Amino acid sequence: MIELQSYTAENQAQWNAVVAGSRNGTFLFDRAYMDYHADVFQDCSFLVLKRGKVEAVIPGNRAGTVFYSHQGLTFGGIISTEEITTCDMLEIFTLLNARLRLDGVTSVVYKPVPALYHRMPAEEDLYALFRNEAKVIGRLISSVIWQSNKLAFIESRKSGVRKALRSGMQIQESEDFSAFWGVLTEVLLSRHGARPVHSLEEITLLHQRFPDKIRLHVAVMNGAVVAGVVMYCSERVAHVQYIATSEAGKKSGALDLIFDQLVNVVYTATPVFDFGTSNEQRGLILNEALIFQKEGFGGRGVVYDTYEYAL
Repeated sequence: MIELQSYTAENQAQWNAVVAGSRNGTFLFDRAYMDYHADVFQDCSFLVLKRGKVEAVIPGNRAGTVFYSHQGLTFGGIISTEEITTCDMLEIFTLLNARLRLDGVTSVVYKPVPALYHRMPAEEDLYALFRNEAKVIGRLISSVIWQSNKLAFIESRKSGVRKALRSGMQIQESEDFSAFWGVLTEVLLSRHGARPVHSLEEITLLHQRFPDKIRLHVAVMNGAVVAGVVMYCSERVAHVQYIATSEAGKKSGALDLIFDQLVNVVYTATPVFDFGTSNEQRGLILNEALIFQKEGFGGRGVVYDTYEYAL
């Protein structure tokens, strides 16, 4: 009843249709998003057919003898329609494991879609992971707001909002990523010796492909962009993908004003506002200053787990 088929570009329409109608998929699994970095990862994705119809997809890549779901995405896992049952999921894992063993894979690293993104219950894969003796090898903590039951900003965040308003700062949505990318790149290089995961060309391309899903909000003061936030927007979750502020923006409370607008005005109709994780090394290191800022806006913890099991 269940069949496994390797993904090829010829299956793109089928793949995207399943993602769009799935219980737990987001635009991150659309091939127009996934394939922007197809040259970086060795794709090893699969289609799952039930009674001859594609009812699930498995985004994945291979590195050496390890199968990942998926290294190029925040989370991966099996994206399925409501037709996939618990027994189906166990069979999917059995077929996937057999196929990977034949191909010389020795272990699986699996990042399930967090439940806050689910449109309906879809945790059959977590049960299947337990049955395969998977172990948690990473646990990141993300700061999240339920719009239906949210906390007020702490006083220091409110003070920043008032300071930004006194400065005459304006918050606006923009399609010009270049000015903000300059701020973001400078901040990452000076503080962490790193660059954004996406280049300016990549994020511009992705925004053009998903203009209503990838949105940029900036703080402008004296005609210059002093801070910004890139949002990844799905049906249930407004997720903060990038945050950055210049020194001038930091002194003027720019991020406080941006998040006041985003949390309390722009994204109130989206059930969940996700500030993102505050960890390094799969969760062993917590950036306490960063999570303090997010919790000051009312965020509280939801975990993003990574599992591994041997074949």
